[in-house]
Amino acid sequence: MPLIESEEHKALRAAVSALGHKYGRAYFTRTVEEGRPATELWSEAAKLGYLGVNLPEEHGGGGGGIAELSIVLEELGAAGCPLLLMVVSPAICGTVIARFGTEEQKRAWLPALADGTRVMAFGITEPDAGSNSHRITTTARRDPATGDWLLTGRKVFVSGVDIADATLIVGRTEDARTGRLKPCLFIVPRDTPGFQRHKIDMELSAAEKQFELVLDDVRLPADALVGDEDAGLLQLFAGLNPERIMTAAFAIGMGRFALSRAVEYARERTVWKAPIGSHQAIAHPLAQAHIDLELARLMMQKAAHLYDAGDDVGAGEAANMAKYAAGEACVKAVDQAVHTLGGNGLTREFGLASLITAARVSRIAPVSREMILNYVSHQTLCLPKSY
Repeated sequence: MPLIESEEHKALRAAVSALGHKYGRAYFTRTVEEGRPATELWSEAAKLGYLGVNLPEEHGGGGGGIAELSIVLEELGAAGCPLLLMVVSPAICGTVIARFGTEEQKRAWLPALADGTRVMAFGITEPDAGSNSHRITTTARRDPATGDWLLTGRKVFVSGVDIADATLIVGRTEDARTGRLKPCLFIVPRDTPGFQRHKIDMELSAAEKQFELVLDDVRLPADALVGDEDAGLLQLFAGLNPERIMTAAFAIGMGRFALSRAVEYARERTVWKAPIGSHQAIAHPLAQAHIDLELARLMMQKAAHLYDAGDDVGAGEAANMAKYAAGEACVKAVDQAVHTLGGNGLTREFGLASLITAARVSRIAPVSREMILNYVSHQTLCLPKSY
């Protein structure tokens, strides 16, 4: 793995950064207040090839990988306008379909995901399952008369269902040989009968709304199943590893934006004839925040490199570590940025206050830091499980 970015990656960063700053934090905040997604930015990013940079060229993508897509999300976040659905639509859903979908599914979805004309959401979390994907109760059974699938269950905290053309739902089917339930993935179009959504009342300010989904014997054709019915966890984690890497990119971008605002303020704000940034009590915590963000980025880049190289096991460990490190670094950077600005850190002018709650999301979703610590202690350090 190269420790220094290639010229191609540097050029991608610069180009995406220019796009992000063209819109900026004020634009992004306005879309949130208006209760709508950042459609203009999403469309232009798609037109420039950024949304599908990780998808296969033969299906309208850029032929890159999660390494390139994470750069796009990080730089948009650093400009103050992160696109949360990039974590879901091209990263999770696009990756799963590209790796495991049928040729028909690839033709139907990948070009549209790449050019931004279609969006896909992802539903895995359930009210009683939380981080334990083995307790998912959404089940799929075959209709013996037609061969259709019938899905029944509930999902919570699903982002952007109202604007998504379909949701990739994680359900479970019964293994005929063992009787055990195994995870499978299904494409559920937004207007499918029996597929209901209810908006969750969130205090978090975000362009993408959160929903609870109810699936009441949702009938799907046989070809709604993505990939092999027996592949199970392999296909699921093909989406979850990119999700963790992209969440790290989301958090690093957010942390960089907050830090840049604080550094700019610390250079210009003068008290007792000296910029406040000249005082170590201000300068050192900001320097520490920068170091933490840079270290998190290195782990994110390692995770992306391993994933793009086809090392799913190595990527799983690194992706969890990257998500943990980025979440911690983001929360600390935002907190220190607000503290540096004092009262100004809570004003609309500087755009930091809303990040206080947003930064916490990077610690909680899509997997909590405690579950990552469990993963590392069990899988990496080989310590016995406590549960």
